[in-house]
Amino acid sequence: MKIDLCELSPSYVRSIAPYQPGKPISELAREMGIAEAGIVKLASNENPRGIGPRTRVAIDAALADIARYPDGNGFELKQALAKRYGVDMGSIVLGNGSNDVLELVALAFLGPGRAAVFSQHCFAVYPLATQARGARSIVVPAKSYGHDLDAMARAIDDETYIAWIANPNNPTGTFARHEEVEAFLKRVPERVLVVLDEAYNEYIGADLRADPVKWLKRHPNLVVTRTFSKAYGLAGLRVGYALAHPSVADVMNRVRQPFNVNSIALAAAAAALDDMEFVARSYAVNLSGMRQLEEGVRGLGLDYIPSYGNFLAVRVGKGQEIFKRLLRRGVIVRPVGGYGLPEHLRVTIGTAAENERFLAALAASLRE
Repeated sequence: MKIDLCELSPSYVRSIAPYQPGKPISELAREMGIAEAGIVKLASNENPRGIGPRTRVAIDAALADIARYPDGNGFELKQALAKRYGVDMGSIVLGNGSNDVLELVALAFLGPGRAAVFSQHCFAVYPLATQARGARSIVVPAKSYGHDLDAMARAIDDETYIAWIANPNNPTGTFARHEEVEAFLKRVPERVLVVLDEAYNEYIGADLRADPVKWLKRHPNLVVTRTFSKAYGLAGLRVGYALAHPSVADVMNRVRQPFNVNSIALAAAAAALDDMEFVARSYAVNLSGMRQLEEGVRGLGLDYIPSYGNFLAVRVGKGQEIFKRLLRRGVIVRPVGGYGLPEHLRVTIGTAAENERFLAALAASLRE
């Protein structure tokens, strides 16, 4: 071969460092020779409770039609979401997880000569989705590990078309109060889409929870994204959604792949959306587990970033080294050096037994 075919790709694509997901249990079992049953995974912010009984029934029923293509428009799920949030079905975009929906925003509204603004320590998909479209990234220094919305507003320039905001933020768990977010919305130019990523919305306490969906009528440049991967327990089925002004949703749907959400995911999500008892119990289990981890890491003399999600970023010192020591003890967490936090590890809230297993392994790893 006389040419390197990689060179045919745009330079901004060639320079992308692919997203690194949490290590699977099966991979660690192979590497370390540990039985899968003896491994605890607290790396990917999954729901330790699994799925609810209604969801399981819906999945079983959907299997009968697995040989058929799914409803490419996702009518039943859109109808359920429209009823829940009081929006038109034309305001809804479905995705293969909310990650897919975020990519659709970038695909529809970014390109060379355009820019997106986001915070230091933000979700890795924002810079990746921005760079993949040849757009410029405007990175604003974090404030107490979270979004400095005033600084982000000041950083917007004539080429900025998207502002990415995760609330709560991943991987730090920080939370911007809704009055601060709406003040940001009022301040930015109307041509700037404000993408409010609420993947962890169900873990916010009732005293802090608002309804940003109601802002859509006042702010047509707002896009709210959510997922069924966290509190609803459907991470393996990959289904998320965006709520947006109909004109924004229309453009996103033009670049959406047909059948991007499979039949089982559509049925499971519609059933899960209606099972608020399961979500409420998941919230309670997470709150109890968060207190357990906070107390445990304080007992080890460690600092952590107060979190409003279902995970905790713990400052352990040499993050990558402690991560490896934990792996040898059969505990998978998430190193976040790539997020500019080399001294921290992000730990998902698990069951009480899983949390205790992590704390014991962490204590041993720190002594090693």
